[in-house]
Formats: sequence, structure tokens, C-alpha cells
Amino acid sequence: MNKSLIKIMHTWKTRFAVTILSIGMLAPLAAHAGRSCEENKPTTETIERGLTLAVQTTKELDASGQDVVLLARKGQDLSKHGVQYSHLGFAYRQPDGNGGYSWRVLHKLNHCGTGVAAIYRQGLAEFYLDDLWRYEAAYVVPKPEIQKRLLALFADIGHATCLNQRQYSLVSYAWGQKYQQSNQWALETLAMAISSEVNSREEAQEWLQSQGYRPTAIRLGPLTRLGARISKANVAFDDHPPSKRFADVIETVTADSVFIWMNNANLGSQAVIIRPRR
Repeated sequence: MNKSLIKIMHTWKTRFAVTILSIGMLAPLAAHAGRSCEENKPTTETIERGLTLAVQTTKELDASGQDVVLLARKGQDLSKHGVQYSHLGFAYRQPDGNGGYSWRVLHKLNHCGTGVAAIYRQGLAEFYLDDLWRYEAAYVVPKPEIQKRLLALFADIGHATCLNQRQYSLVSYAWGQKYQQSNQWALETLAMAISSEVNSREEAQEWLQSQGYRPTAIRLGPLTRLGARISKANVAFDDHPPSKRFADVIETVTADSVFIWMNNANLGSQAVIIRPRR
């Protein structure tokens, strides 16, 4: 193990008293959640880069003075669809009982490329140790009153995870309830935190439509859809309206669309980009 990696890991352990394996899971899924079963083993370089991004994120979130942000990572290359960030979760400050705090990320992970998913609570290091496509992140700061409501929601983990739909599709229809992908869960949970009238997925989606949220429209031809459906257990298109699907339009929730909507609706800041400093 090289000296720079040892230094980063030592800094992380000293300041936050955590290790790479310290994961707070909210569901009994295997360690492969959010990854393919054919994943590559982590290398010294990927561990170092993930920890470096986690340290930089912690520094910037500490300096922001905020309690909750919406945090996105670049796990996959979606640039051909005009999408920058593939995965979204809530990063929030959790008191340690000794007057301090640590940052935790509450997010939804697909289990090993299958058609099911669950909610996890992890540290920032684990959030980034997932074979990212690019080691860059971004976050949006919700308005103070929204942060307070989110913190209250996270204090009751049963309530915080009540909108989770176990059946998962990577491209689930933004206005459907048959499947639910990770960004969709985060957005619908955000809606529940903001509006006291939201208690179900259907109500969350109705509220989001009334507030001007617009999903990302991705163009996928029939051969691409067929290949993805056959080869991937975590991809399904049958929840999309036939009129849109046969027009090659797939409307799904992306981190990018959530960031844009929050800023346009005056619910949060513009996205802040985090890049590790070398």
C-alpha cells in the first residue's frame, strides 16, 4: 500500500473514527448492493481516489455550515444522454453523542444487479468506494426549513423509508408505482418531507407534478431497450406508457433533473461541484 493511501486512511480514521468496513445498513442485503455481481475488485488506486473524494466532501460540507444536502455521484457514464450524475442520496449530519457529529448518506441501492433494492445508511467513504466512473460529486443545499423537516424525518427511520418500493428498475417511469429507482426514491421522500399532505408514492408524484418537476426524457430505440431488458435483471420498460415507449422516449428521474428543479422552484441552491484537490 503506498504512502499517500496510508496517510489518507490514517487521517480518516483519526478524525472520524471509522473504517472502510463500518457500514450502517438499514436492510439485510449483501455487501454487493449497488454493484454488479461481476464487479472488479477494488484496487489501491480506486480506494485512494474514493477516500480522497470522501475527505474533500467532508471538508466542504463542514465549511458549508449546512445540516442536510442532496449529494450526487458519477457512478456511470451517462453523458450520451446529457446526464452528469447517476446516483442521488441525502447527506446529513448525525450527532455522535459527544458533542460532535459525522456525515451519513441515506440512499437506495440496487442489490447486485437484480430487480430488488433497499435503503442504506452509509458513511461518505463507503458512498464513494463503489467503482465510480469519475471521481467527482455535486450537492444542492435545500432551504433551511426543508433541512429541518428532513432531519426530523431521518430521526424516524421507519417513516423515512416508508416510500421505498422493493421492485427496482434502473429506468423506472417517473410517474409510475410498479418500480422505483434510487433517484426516484430520494425525490419522492423529499416531497414527503416538504409537504404534510404526502403520505404515499402516488401523492408524492402528484405533488411533484403540481410543483413543476419534470423528469429527464431519454431517447432509447427498440433494439437498445430489448437488449437491456434481456441482459439486465434490473432494467424494465413495461411501466412506461406505450405512447411514450414506442416513440423511444423514456422519462425517468435523474439527479440532474432534481437539482435543476430545486433551484428553479426556489427550494434549494444551485449545484455545487466537488473535485478532489491533488
